[in-house]
Amino acid sequence: MRILLTGSTGFVGQTLYAALTAAGHTVYGGISPRQTPRNALQVPMDFAYDTMPAFWLPRLEGMDAVVNAVGVLRDSSARPIAAVHRDTPIALFEACAQAGVQRVVQISALGIDGSTTQYASTKRSAEERLWALAAQHKLRPVILRPSVVFGQGGDSSALFMNLARLPMVVLPGPVLDAQVQPVSVHDLAAAVVALLGPAQATVGMVECVGPEALRMGAFIASLRQQLGHGPAWVLRMPSWLTKLSARLGDSVPASPWCSETLAMLGTDNVGDAADFARLLGRSAVPYRRLVATAWR
Repeated sequence: MRILLTGSTGFVGQTLYAALTAAGHTVYGGISPRQTPRNALQVPMDFAYDTMPAFWLPRLEGMDAVVNAVGVLRDSSARPIAAVHRDTPIALFEACAQAGVQRVVQISALGIDGSTTQYASTKRSAEERLWALAAQHKLRPVILRPSVVFGQGGDSSALFMNLARLPMVVLPGPVLDAQVQPVSVHDLAAAVVALLGPAQATVGMVECVGPEALRMGAFIASLRQQLGHGPAWVLRMPSWLTKLSARLGDSVPASPWCSETLAMLGTDNVGDAADFARLLGRSAVPYRRLVATAWR
C-alpha cells in the first residue's frame, strides 16, 4: 500500500515508519516544514497551519491509507493544541473523504473520555468528526487508544527510566496511585501493520494496553527491578506542593509538567486488553518485560 504517515519523525511515528516499511508498504512520511526532505517520500506538512482540506488533497494523490500519529502534550504558540489535535486532523479526514482514501488510522489516547483537559477535548473532537464521516460511509477508520506507550526515544519513557534509576523518588500522590496499563511502542506499531494488512476489515476503536494494570508507582518500581536495582525509597509529595509545582509549570511553556499533565497523569489509564491481543494475534508484552523488549 501507499501510506501517508503524519508525525513520521516523532517517537511513535518513527517506530510506525520502520514497521510499515518492513511490512512492504511505501510510506510517505510527514515532516516539519523546517526540515529538509531527504528523499521524495518525505512530505513537509505543518499541523499548526494546514487546517483546510485543500492543503491535504495534493498529498493524498495515489494514497491507499492515512495514519495520523501527530500529537502534543500541551498548548504553545508554535504548536497550538487546538490546531494540532482538532482542526488539522479534521481537515485531513475531510480531504480523505473527498479523495476517496477511506482507510484512516488515528492514534489517539486512552483516558480522554470525561476529561476536561485541552489535550482530551481536542482529541475527542477529532474522533467525533471521524465517526461522523464513517457514519456517512465515506471512511473506514480505526482509532487506537493506547495507555502509557513505552519505548526508546519516548520522553515519558525516558522520564520513567530516569526515575527508576534514583535511590529515592518523590512523586505526587495522584500520579503514584493512578492505574496504568503500559504498552510497548513496538506492539502499537504491530497493531497498525495488522490494520493495514490482515485486519483491514477492522473498524472502530481499539484500546491498546498491556495485559496487566498496575499503579504508576509500582510501574516505576518494576522498571527499577528490570534494571537490576533493589527497591528505592518512594515518598509522596504533599498535595500543596504538587499543586504549586504544576502552577509553576503552567508559566513555563517548555516544561512538560503543568496542571494539565497533573490531571492526565493523575487519572486511571486502563482498558480491556482482549481486542488488542486479538489484533496482534498474541498477548501484548507485559510490563515486566518492557525494558528488555522496548528499551532498545
